[in-house]
Amino acid sequence: MNDSPGWASPGSAPSDGQEKGIPRPSAPVDGSGPAGQWSPEQPPPGQWSPPSAPGTGPGAPPPAPGWGGMPQGGPGWGRPPMAAKPGVIPLRPLGVGEILDGAVTTMRRHWRTVLGISLTVSVIAEIAIILMQRFLLPEQKSVDPNATGAEAIRQATDSAQSQLITSAPSTLIAMIATLITTSILTVVISRSVLGRGVTLSEAWSEARPRLLPLLGLTLLLSLMSAAIMAVGLLPGLALGDGAGGLALTVLGFLGACAVVLWLMIRFTLAAPALMLERQSVLTSLCRSAKLVRGNWWRTFGILALTYLLVIVLTLIITIPFGVIAVTVDSDGLSELLNGNSADFGWPFLIITGIGEVIVSTLAYPFTAGVMAMLYVDQRIRREALDLELARAAGVPGYDTPRN
Repeated sequence: MNDSPGWASPGSAPSDGQEKGIPRPSAPVDGSGPAGQWSPEQPPPGQWSPPSAPGTGPGAPPPAPGWGGMPQGGPGWGRPPMAAKPGVIPLRPLGVGEILDGAVTTMRRHWRTVLGISLTVSVIAEIAIILMQRFLLPEQKSVDPNATGAEAIRQATDSAQSQLITSAPSTLIAMIATLITTSILTVVISRSVLGRGVTLSEAWSEARPRLLPLLGLTLLLSLMSAAIMAVGLLPGLALGDGAGGLALTVLGFLGACAVVLWLMIRFTLAAPALMLERQSVLTSLCRSAKLVRGNWWRTFGILALTYLLVIVLTLIITIPFGVIAVTVDSDGLSELLNGNSADFGWPFLIITGIGEVIVSTLAYPFTAGVMAMLYVDQRIRREALDLELARAAGVPGYDTPRN
């Protein structure tokens, strides 16, 4: 007897002891082919259709519910079961829309904690930036539009150096604000995946021990990027101001940017791994490289879409505030219209600062949420994290395995 359960494929050889009445492949008509082949008299390709089941065809009643008669859209053969969703995302591999939706849903469900964290950090950071710009930083050097030749190059270089010096403190403050919000919001988002809430004090107490490792990770990535850019630019700068040096500088800059972009995408999940797995800095980098391997372009596309949305949000908010600020600050507006270097006062700084606070309050949790959702998605795809999350959330049917 055939030990395999179920039905056999058409034309297969009968099992031992099978009755001779069961159809077999017909022998060749002309005797030229080997035995056991189908008859050459076959219907033309593309015109064969399986025999209709009894009771089918025009005018036949609809099939009754049961095996083979399930209505469309219901569970049955060939349709995967619905994934558990204890929190903001279903526990299965996520699509791009589900990753973005998970970040937004976390902001809506836990808005008190999420917006409270981001708003507090954004206000403190913006106040520090405004005070530093007003009292500590030197005025940016202007460029004479009538300058030509070497004088124009010198003025442009001095202006670029001045811009770099004045923007460095603001960049440092923004980096610290990003560290604090990312660390705390990652904890909030990890709880929201399980359908659990968390207070601000609980999130802070859990994230606080990881702030120094996260700072070390950020500094390491920044130094790595700076070193790569220096290696790409130095050969061209060493050749001087000639055409060859300029061309080599441009090529080195483009090559360095490509390498930095590749590394930053490869290590983009290091921060969630450091926060949620309690790993060291180097181990977190290795974990991120492992999770992103084979999905670099997908990760790049999701992050590019995320930052594009952030840029659109920034333009929508900052442009109206900028117009209002320039209009209110009449001294700066008159200087700007006269072609002079505008020296905006307190009204301009305060109004534009309010716009920056609104942008940061919304952008910080959104970008942190996308990073955390990407991390969860990659672990679900590679390590079946959905099973562990379902057990941790107490989903029925996902019992804790016994040792």
